[in-house]
Amino acid sequence: MKWRDYPQNLRVRLITSFFNKAISSAVMPFMALFFAEHKGAVWAGLFLGLNVFISFISTLIGGYLTDLFRRKTILVITSACSSLMFAFMTFSLIPDQKWIKLFAFAYMVFMVSSSLGRPAMQAIIIDSTTAENRKAIYSLDYWLNNLSMAIGTAIGGLFYLHHQLTLFLVLTMVSVGLPIVYRIWLQDSYVKHLKKKHQNILIDLVANYKLAFQDKPFVMAVIGGMCIYAAEFSLNSYIGVRLSKEFHSVFIGHFEIAGVRMLSILNIQNMLLVVLLTFMITKFTDRFDKKKVLLSGLLLYGVGYITITSANIWYVLIVFNLIATIGELMYSPIANAEKANMMPEDKRGSYSAFSGLSFSGADLLAKSTILLGAYLVPTMMSVYIGIILMIGTFMLYSGLFIFQTAKQKEKIKQLTHN
Repeated sequence: MKWRDYPQNLRVRLITSFFNKAISSAVMPFMALFFAEHKGAVWAGLFLGLNVFISFISTLIGGYLTDLFRRKTILVITSACSSLMFAFMTFSLIPDQKWIKLFAFAYMVFMVSSSLGRPAMQAIIIDSTTAENRKAIYSLDYWLNNLSMAIGTAIGGLFYLHHQLTLFLVLTMVSVGLPIVYRIWLQDSYVKHLKKKHQNILIDLVANYKLAFQDKPFVMAVIGGMCIYAAEFSLNSYIGVRLSKEFHSVFIGHFEIAGVRMLSILNIQNMLLVVLLTFMITKFTDRFDKKKVLLSGLLLYGVGYITITSANIWYVLIVFNLIATIGELMYSPIANAEKANMMPEDKRGSYSAFSGLSFSGADLLAKSTILLGAYLVPTMMSVYIGIILMIGTFMLYSGLFIFQTAKQKEKIKQLTHN
């Protein structure tokens, strides 16, 4: 399937998502540094922690609204609000004594509006694909996400410290273009919408997600994804902390590679491998059974991260990071496509928002490894990560293929009986 053959909404979604992710990647990694510098580390930690919670709630609300109203309406409103908040953040940086309260308020509203629009972005990719081409599209989306993150992080790293106002000004102009693109080019194609069952919108929202919680195969897939993502997220939590303390520096000439730089190399390696190998691995795995590819990918992914968790030798870290990334490229498109296939047509926004629990939960699990790492030796932490990955693999595979198949057979049986 060539680019010109993609539905217009899919092309709009992929392009705007690329720029949206690049904007976020250029500034979001530096927000902890910004608020710690101006308000102190404790204030920054509490404020950013509150934002994580608010963003999660906003995503759930956004999923419900996405199923209730048109995707285009949701995206135009939320992206316009996000660009306005970005403009306020830029404006607050102009005075010599920066208006931190205005910046913090605008940042919080920006996070809320971005989270409200995220399920609509995810639903569009499902609306515009079929079960047959979904894996290929998710591979392309995954590749574009990593490329945009690499570009955004590089731009942020180059300009944040000494050209902060210029960086925010340019990013504001880019963000202003997104709602305009949605308004002009995003088509309001018909999709089945959710029908309200309760007059009280709060009760209706809770009842809607109650149905998602009762979907056992999907819940299992979400929990499995949470356990699997936790290994990758631990790279920038426990593994990063451990390398900064235990990694023995390597010298290339006079250039020292210490623990923090080794962590940066692993992150850069991961992004480069994704950009270079995504389509090659997808094309290679297309000839095999998707269940076997999923399990093989998770095996490589697990072996890679279990080893990285406790390894201290630079070339071991590089080799097993390569193995983990190849495993990720094998299993991820299949897992995403199969989860998308499980979503009811009138609840794609809600289900997409609910699946975000995988990332929120994985982040919490990854943060817990820092605490456990204070009491357990690295080899025991590898065992801990291994157990989490085994649970995750069992839950994900069972949810996607075993219980989902059983659920489909039960539906067919009921229809035949009726």
